[in-house]
Amino acid sequence: ISSGVIRGYNDTMILFLLLREPSYGYELSKQIKTLSDGKYIISETTLYSAFSRMEKNGYIESFESEASDTGKKRTYYRITDAGVRYYHEKCEEWQLTKEVVERFVLGEA
Repeated sequence: ISSGVIRGYNDTMILFLLLREPSYGYELSKQIKTLSDGKYIISETTLYSAFSRMEKNGYIESFESEASDTGKKRTYYRITDAGVRYYHEKCEEWQLTKEVVERFVLGEA
């Protein structure tokens, strides 16, 4: 799937995953690839741009993990109450978008 087609729904996919539990970038990108059956691979640039934008808008917040066995801290993200509301708005928007676009897509001949 081209990034241009799905760009407006990257936030929705990320927030969906964060509804389950806080997570970090690499894990979220793996989950997106898995849940899309490998049909969409979110780039690191796109992912971190989304994190930055959503954190600025108050939809997610970041926090540092405790140091792991390797001694490295990891930045995790969690969804906020505003993020939950935004996620539901994006789901409603998707239903409307899908309804409109399907009117212009040919079915099987």
